[in-house]
Amino acid sequence: MARIISVVNQKGGVGKTTTSINLATYLAKQGKWVLLIDFDPQANATAGLGIDYKNIDRGLYQALCKQNTIQEVIFNTNIDGLKIAPATMDLAAATVELVNEENREHRLSHTLDPIKNGFDYILIDCPPSLGLLTINALTASDEVLIPVQSEYYSLEGLGQLLNTVSLVQDNLKPNLQILGAVLTMYDKRAKLSNEVLMELYKHFPDRIFRSVIPRNVRLAEAPSHGKPISEYSKSSKGARAYEKLAKEIINTE
Repeated sequence: MARIISVVNQKGGVGKTTTSINLATYLAKQGKWVLLIDFDPQANATAGLGIDYKNIDRGLYQALCKQNTIQEVIFNTNIDGLKIAPATMDLAAATVELVNEENREHRLSHTLDPIKNGFDYILIDCPPSLGLLTINALTASDEVLIPVQSEYYSLEGLGQLLNTVSLVQDNLKPNLQILGAVLTMYDKRAKLSNEVLMELYKHFPDRIFRSVIPRNVRLAEAPSHGKPISEYSKSSKGARAYEKLAKEIINTE
């Protein structure tokens, strides 16, 4: 069975999609079979892997609404071992359309059931909210990875996120675990970055990854070229950091 990990933070701009794309890439480069689920209607993970979401006729929305099977909406990428179930602009409608559906919180989990044995890892890039799509992602997952930007305001809302995870554990997915938090956009020269790191230890005393993602121009540039950092600038600090994070997560198996 695949190890299913949701990459979640309801605050935007914290490196969530960057983490999803590059972690998925480096897990594949470690010999794992990986599926990246783009569960954000903005489709940034889809575009970041070079797929034009405006010109594809099927994606996660069609699978959720049973217009296509999940197998029919999975695309290859340019990375060996990495596939993606892309988002399309239709995905935004799923939140409204699923509201009155029975077991609506489990729709993604049921959608993924047929393919769980076909991958080592399934990573879900969640939207920047704690709405129905994110609840679906959490319910479908085994673990939660939380990227946290090394700025003061990024700590606000962590309590709300952890409370949501707790509610999902109590009511929908009892065995959901917090894999940990990873610090992103870190500048070791900035006093604030170190203060945020210390504050994180209070929230996650035993679950802070040693791999810290630096603030890196190459990481910021790569998505505009439709490439993960390994293909855009494999010797950059950002690339080395995500490679280290992938190995660290594999070691938690």
